[in-house]
Amino acid sequence: MNSKKYEISLIFLTYLLIWASFGNLALIKLPYDRGAIIIAGVMSVLIGYSYFILRKFFPDGDKHIFIFANMLAVIGIAMLYRIQSFYAVKQIITYSLGVMGFILIVIFFPDLKKYYKYKYFYLVMTLIFMAMAYFIGSEEYGSKNWIKIGSIYMFQPSEVGKLFLVAYLAASLKKYKSFKNLIIPAFVVMVSLGFMVLQKDLGSALIIFSISLTMVFIGTSKFKYVILGLLLFAAGTYFSYKIFPHVRVRFTIWKDPWADPTGKGMQLVQSMIAIAWGGLSGTGLGLGYPNVIPVNISDFIFIPICEEMGVIMGLGILILYFLLFYRCMRAAVYVEDEFSRLLAVGYSTTIASQALVNIGGVTNAIPLTGLTLPFISYGGSSMLIMFFSLGIVQKISEE
Repeated sequence: MNSKKYEISLIFLTYLLIWASFGNLALIKLPYDRGAIIIAGVMSVLIGYSYFILRKFFPDGDKHIFIFANMLAVIGIAMLYRIQSFYAVKQIITYSLGVMGFILIVIFFPDLKKYYKYKYFYLVMTLIFMAMAYFIGSEEYGSKNWIKIGSIYMFQPSEVGKLFLVAYLAASLKKYKSFKNLIIPAFVVMVSLGFMVLQKDLGSALIIFSISLTMVFIGTSKFKYVILGLLLFAAGTYFSYKIFPHVRVRFTIWKDPWADPTGKGMQLVQSMIAIAWGGLSGTGLGLGYPNVIPVNISDFIFIPICEEMGVIMGLGILILYFLLFYRCMRAAVYVEDEFSRLLAVGYSTTIASQALVNIGGVTNAIPLTGLTLPFISYGGSSMLIMFFSLGIVQKISEE
């Protein structure tokens, strides 16, 4: 099977996923839910037209990146519609803007090689967005990492900060020669981590660390920097545990959520019950109890998916993330420009590490961090930034 036929078969599977999910949601209401059919139609047209544009005008790029991201978005929007249709409608708007941004980046961005010259612009923007929520942000779910715009929309500036941080590290590491080239980048990363800790955003701190360590290793090929980074992170984690009470609470819940099943451990206890209740094949879409699970549209959306669609769907989501990460890293392997390579590595690591940290946290494999699940969780800033990141990787695959 050649590449085009393989891609078309994946598009067909995406359509099958759309109509199976939203068709089921439409039929569980009498006589039927017209809104579910409309959303399915909008997503089908948007994905089909976007794929047509990519295939016709940019035939050399890796279309699997776009397809796998859309499969994940379909699963997320279907579950959001199942839980509360209002959030699904808002998400479909953000999703449409994200796909449009993806296409515009691929069409209008010139060759990325020359953009390494704007290193100090990336540095300033990184620090501004990483610090913004600390000074003018609002606290939600224990973390001061949100900025309210009006009475409805909320914006997470650290998501944009990660976008610029990857660009800054890629530009800085492009001409790496010795350890002194790492001093300023290390300072920027430490300041970013410090602001995340002050905002009690431990999940973003872990993602920033993962991005930085991976990019430093790829950019320098020095394993000793990885060891040094791990030691510094371990020391920072220890001091955070000693200084900040909320860090100790997270570790205590992780060790034994059943010690306080109706209080601080309730989220994880309900999560484990829901996964066990769904079993391998799930209770069926629309037949579970997702509203029992706290924060079920954002941080914990993986749990109602496993409850109603089964552990099989949960494993399928993990496979989709692996395939998306693989295709993004494949672009990094084949591109010749070092700046472009590091960009692809950074954005690939952002998506993969955020997915693993979220799923690990809600299943109690690691302490809970409060991160959204890329392309699936409700969240406008996360959806937009993830699609913009993939647009850059898609552009790199064209090169």
